[in-house]
Amino acid sequence: RLYALCSATTFVFLSTGPTVSGSLVKGKVGQNITVPCFYTVTSTQDITSMCWGRDSCPVSKCYRTIIWTDGWKVTEQYNSRYMLKGNLPMGDVSLTIVNAEEGDSGIYCCRVEISGWFNDQTSNHKVVIEKARISTASPHIYTSEQTS
Repeated sequence: RLYALCSATTFVFLSTGPTVSGSLVKGKVGQNITVPCFYTVTSTQDITSMCWGRDSCPVSKCYRTIIWTDGWKVTEQYNSRYMLKGNLPMGDVSLTIVNAEEGDSGIYCCRVEISGWFNDQTSNHKVVIEKARISTASPHIYTSEQTS
């Protein structure tokens, strides 16, 4: 059995629709960033399609879609820097952003398509990519008079 994992940075977006949980993921330019998303798989019947998109989750599907999977493998990929490296059939559909850029900052939607009306599992994730801080401090040179 695989259960949803929650991190300490879980938060809830306030919206007029149903409550949607998510996470805050921070990283620096040039790093590989993983945005967590999981769903419960107890048998092969539970394996299902899902998508990642930019911006908050719409009523159905994903807006500005990044990636689609049929539950077993990635079926559509719109940018080679966005990939799913987790064990898809075990419900790990976490998104990895390779070589992150400042423009990758924003809200990402993880939508797992669960059969039935309005059963989809959705989560919105805020990604903040910061410039890597360049150290301007010069190395300190210590000089001391040696006394015998």
